[in-house]
Amino acid sequence: MGSVFGRESVKEPPHDVVLQRGKDCQTSYELRHYSKRYAASVEYSSSQNNAFRDLARYIGVFGTPENQGTTSIAMTAPVVMEQSNNNSDTTTTTKPESIAMTAPVVMEEHSHNNNNNNSGEKKNKMMFMLPEEYNDRSKIPKPTNPAVTIDEIPSEWGVVHRYNGNFNTKINRGVATRFGEQLMADEIPGMTQEHVLDHFQFWGYNPPFTIPYFKRNEIWVKLNEEQVSYLKEKFGTKEDS
Repeated sequence: MGSVFGRESVKEPPHDVVLQRGKDCQTSYELRHYSKRYAASVEYSSSQNNAFRDLARYIGVFGTPENQGTTSIAMTAPVVMEQSNNNSDTTTTTKPESIAMTAPVVMEEHSHNNNNNNSGEKKNKMMFMLPEEYNDRSKIPKPTNPAVTIDEIPSEWGVVHRYNGNFNTKINRGVATRFGEQLMADEIPGMTQEHVLDHFQFWGYNPPFTIPYFKRNEIWVKLNEEQVSYLKEKFGTKEDS
């Protein structure tokens, strides 16, 4: 029942909230810092559902995980599970590894001005953030579905606006537009509406059956060092308050 009312039962990547911008502005936001993390990702052109299913199958939501795992099973009797290594002559096969669901589910959606499938166009992408213990590529189970790839996301700074309700591409872009207007009003160097709409990510934290009012949705816009320094100097940080 908790998920219906927005209770978040899955972990999210650790991060620092450095600044909270809520007073004297139309659109509130936070300045956050994330360390390096990993995500399973799928590119898609039209159907978000197919991308979600591919990622869900990778971590084992619908049954046997579609990954090679890190645990090997010796093809002898008795069957003993152990960490894979290259020092044994025993014939082994990898056991699919279930991966805990985390939040947020990340979506990058790009508008296309025509129907031509130009190779230079950015594709839409959906990502599942991997749990914190998968902090090195060698620890991450290899996908067996070629549509699923593992992305390394470097340490980064960004601003995040949180909102509730249902979401779709039109709603997300509308919220991103208003968020961009606020960032421009705050005179962040180099910030433009076009940049926000071309680079924002949607972050979703709840299952589809959560009551819309209780859903936690976020729009993320990555910042560079100059922009981060500007915000800290202009509005201070949580440590300054």
